[in-house]
Amino acid sequence: MEFRILIRESFKALFKNKLRSALTILGISVGISAVICVVAIGDAAAKQYEEQLSALGDNLIWVEAGGRTINGVRTGANSTRTLVVADAAAILKEVPLIKRVSPQVDGHVQVVYGNHNWSTSYRGESPEYVEIRKWGLSSGANFTEDDVIRSSEVCIIGNTIKQQLYPEEEAVGKVLRVGNFPCKVIGVMSPKGGSVTGQDQDDFVLLPYTTAQKRIAGITWLKDIMCSASSAEAISAANDQIVALLRERHRIRPGDGDDFNMRTPQDVIQAGIEAAKTFSLLLISVASVALLVGGIGIMNVMLVSVTERTREIGIRMAIGATGYQVQTQFLAESVVLSLFGGLCGIVGGSLGSLALGKVLQWSMPISANAVGIAALFASAIGVFFGFYPALKASRLDPIEALRYE
Repeated sequence: MEFRILIRESFKALFKNKLRSALTILGISVGISAVICVVAIGDAAAKQYEEQLSALGDNLIWVEAGGRTINGVRTGANSTRTLVVADAAAILKEVPLIKRVSPQVDGHVQVVYGNHNWSTSYRGESPEYVEIRKWGLSSGANFTEDDVIRSSEVCIIGNTIKQQLYPEEEAVGKVLRVGNFPCKVIGVMSPKGGSVTGQDQDDFVLLPYTTAQKRIAGITWLKDIMCSASSAEAISAANDQIVALLRERHRIRPGDGDDFNMRTPQDVIQAGIEAAKTFSLLLISVASVALLVGGIGIMNVMLVSVTERTREIGIRMAIGATGYQVQTQFLAESVVLSLFGGLCGIVGGSLGSLALGKVLQWSMPISANAVGIAALFASAIGVFFGFYPALKASRLDPIEALRYE
């Protein structure tokens, strides 16, 4: 039988039972749509994590003032006062894998300008902090090492503070009250948006760390030291060297716990990427169940069709049709059902992915691989689940089939 005639006859047979065919197509399309949407969500989540990893900084290593173990109990972060500016200088001088450091003092503060006020976080840093975090300024300039030495009352604000306190005017050059002291705004950071966890990355005030120590926190020690390794591959070795150096400087005896914590956010984000991929595989497995159900639906419909058309099959065989031709006809009907469902599923999955992207405000590209695999699955389902009904039809006894009522 010619391919064109075969397809035409398949459509004729399927259109005789429009509702039943439509419901079968719906079962396949739902499964295909689910797979495409799940793959798109997984890819988008992994991309978000990768962008967050890139935005973390220039091979960032974060040394946090930690807590000592007292009577077997570990005290919390920032509970010690042993991390000092000299430690940051020693890291830069004695750890060759570190190219930049920034002492850090941070916390929360109220900022006021005119009749506007805003509760935000402050970060006392060195000028190198902007380079360590790979941040840019939309206007103004960074503070200098001289500002650090003099504890100058200058600051750089994030875009959120700019919008809250200076919605309709230029912020650079204005005097902002930070806590209880006036501070001149010398720069505004470029917008960075929200993090993967939803945290606003533009809601902060950046000050020289000496200014933050003296005018806000009232301390002489540090809460953190932000470091930039020479390369991504050097992060692990640099981390180990910093640990050894700080243990020596803080006179920590062998066997005793550190009074600081080492953090490499890259590891956390990388774990998030792997978790997103694993979760996607899990969701794909669940969505594949819908494809299995759709395939079973095809088998059920084709078995019913064989039973209903038993007399027709007998007539065709009586006038010369072979068992192979009958089998091909029913298999073609099964594949047409499955492919049509796959096409609807690809359209539905693509539209669903775009809609989810707008709701989540994520870039949700449609994976060509997912579409190709979906089409392949649709064909395979049609052949696999349509084979038995087609085989059953081809093995009918023409005499018995003609007697069937």
